[in-house]
Amino acid sequence: VQERQEVDRILASLSAQVGAAAEDIITGIGALARLDVAMAKAYYAEKARAIEPEISKVPNTRMLRLVNARHPLLRGDVVPLSLEIGGDFNVLIISGPNAGGKTVALKTIGLLVLMAQAGLPIPCAEGTVMPVYDNVFADIGDEQSIEATLSTFSAHIRNIAHVVKDSTPDSLVLLDELGISTDPGEGAALAQATLTHFVGKGTNVVVTTHYSELKAFAHLTNGVRNASMDFDPVTLAPSYHLS
Repeated sequence: VQERQEVDRILASLSAQVGAAAEDIITGIGALARLDVAMAKAYYAEKARAIEPEISKVPNTRMLRLVNARHPLLRGDVVPLSLEIGGDFNVLIISGPNAGGKTVALKTIGLLVLMAQAGLPIPCAEGTVMPVYDNVFADIGDEQSIEATLSTFSAHIRNIAHVVKDSTPDSLVLLDELGISTDPGEGAALAQATLTHFVGKGTNVVVTTHYSELKAFAHLTNGVRNASMDFDPVTLAPSYHLS
């Protein structure tokens, strides 16, 4: 019993000393956490050859410029991505071959924007400029569900309806193969109507497509621009370079 009482006395004494220094200890833990994050960011920046992008401070502008950007998970000899959106156009339509890098380009844009807004260095070159978005919306991949009675098309439509409703002029919207998995004529018309909505709203949008109608739409519509993932015209092999 005396031994247990002595143990309790020692523990109580130690607890009282810790309690007396609680404010300093909490401050120290917070400082260590901030230092740990700073060191982790510096280590990542060195390993990934990443930089801190310029954050656009011009009011009412949403200029996004990526210079030699790379997807954070890609290793080896990566073909960098350079693009600009938000100047005289706010919707960019990317076409190109299957397996040519269109979806990777979308994911690269989204990830780097989110990383920058989280205060992380991003793998790109000097000259990269980022606005501050209030939200990033993406419809990428197939979310069909037997359980939720969603076909591929209806799953896309559900997502796009959510994006149209909740996005603002200060949002970034990324749409992969807009209008697919239905009649091509109807899908292209739906895609044009959706993009016309975003042009009017002024939202920054990057969309991938195989529809010729959307390429013509971009050519004829103010606020929309065409881009393409290149490929070798002889071998048809993708080059993963965006023009």
